[in-house]
Amino acid sequence: MPRHLLPLFFLVVSLTGQAATDPAAERLAQAVQIRTVSHQDRSLIDYGEFRRFHDFLRASYPRVFGELAVETVNDYSLLIRWPGSDPSLEPVLFTAHFDVVPIEPGTEGDWLHPPFGGVIAQGRIHGRGTLDDKLGVMSLLEAAEQLLAEGYQPRRAVVFALGHDEEIGGTEGAKMMARRMQALGLSFAWMVDEGGFLMSDSPLLPGKPIALINVAEKGYLTLTLVATGDGGHSSNPPKISTIGRLSNALARIEANPFPPRLVGPVQAMFEAVAPHTDQPRRFVLENLWLTGSLVANMLADDRLTIPFVRTTTALTMFNAGVKENVVPQRAEARVNFRLLPGDTPEIVVDYVRDIVDDPLVEISYEQWQNIPPVSDHRGPGFIAIEQAVKQSYPDAVVAPSLLMATTDTRHYIDLANNQYRFRGMMIATDQAQSVHGTNEFVAVESYAKSIAVARDVLQLGTR
Repeated sequence: MPRHLLPLFFLVVSLTGQAATDPAAERLAQAVQIRTVSHQDRSLIDYGEFRRFHDFLRASYPRVFGELAVETVNDYSLLIRWPGSDPSLEPVLFTAHFDVVPIEPGTEGDWLHPPFGGVIAQGRIHGRGTLDDKLGVMSLLEAAEQLLAEGYQPRRAVVFALGHDEEIGGTEGAKMMARRMQALGLSFAWMVDEGGFLMSDSPLLPGKPIALINVAEKGYLTLTLVATGDGGHSSNPPKISTIGRLSNALARIEANPFPPRLVGPVQAMFEAVAPHTDQPRRFVLENLWLTGSLVANMLADDRLTIPFVRTTTALTMFNAGVKENVVPQRAEARVNFRLLPGDTPEIVVDYVRDIVDDPLVEISYEQWQNIPPVSDHRGPGFIAIEQAVKQSYPDAVVAPSLLMATTDTRHYIDLANNQYRFRGMMIATDQAQSVHGTNEFVAVESYAKSIAVARDVLQLGTR
């Protein structure tokens, strides 16, 4: 939507409580209705829905698919190239994914509107993918379609990599697109993926919206712990069962979390926020050399902020036994860790082995490849995103930040010098909980602004 029409559009939305007449909102709603669900068991995936989504995009964005170089990678991901007028400049990469997670069985009735209904009501677009990450796909394509209609020609080339399996690791989508781009000899000045967004009610900055541009994301590691031992009839149990041994190990792991600490992206976030806070908080945030340990310990006491300062430990799976009167000979559990920058799988494994201190509990893991490094929050890519945010949200405070989750970014780190994660929508803290949860939605106004931000990043980053 052209920027000069946004105020009129928002007025109509506020008066009517809905946005059925807004074509971009309707297209996102239609995208939600196409069930591009990634199941961990790939045999359950309906790839016909992914082909249907391709057809929908081609019909919705005729200029993008008619004027730019579009290829399908590994059957379902889309790689779109927009040539620049100056081939000496490194291009910019924009990534997103259009697969979504399943609805947890038994929770369908908890949704205000059907999760794949794509309902627009009370100024909101409802459904799975409205935040994660069909919004990202659609906002990029909306912005590109607008700019092509206006005859815009970027100086730097632009590449869009739209993946189909991020929710199950990206190995068939993003990883294959990265290989294709390497074969084409492409490298990028910087890239933007999903992750950060604007928060309307962040506890970091009460009363002011804050735009968190993720310059890093946490690593991912799952340990498998196995205890083996004597089994047999429950009438004659062993002194220490496999379940008991493994439970003791898990209890020790949970009771001994990693110590809290401030890492670079979080320090940079506090430094950006500090000038906009009142005393004494301002003093604390401006003097982290003195107060850093205190701040880290305070954040570690609140579940909402623990991930910022700790490599987190989550007991996620426990399997043992086949019958109530049979003592199992084997018990298995999985523990998931999200690693702060600087922590490695080897550090975590050594830490856990010392805590468990039981040679009869076997610990194994699969290496999570390519944990992205920390990117430059003073680099040209960050500045372009910051300027774009300011054009749509002039009152927002922009800050670098750390993403708690993982993204497809890790598949592209050999292609891009700096990796950022940001979408231009404004959401509330409780709304963020709907990602992978229940009642996911985005406000129509927020979606319109995310398109405006995407458009401005495209222009500012490629001139």
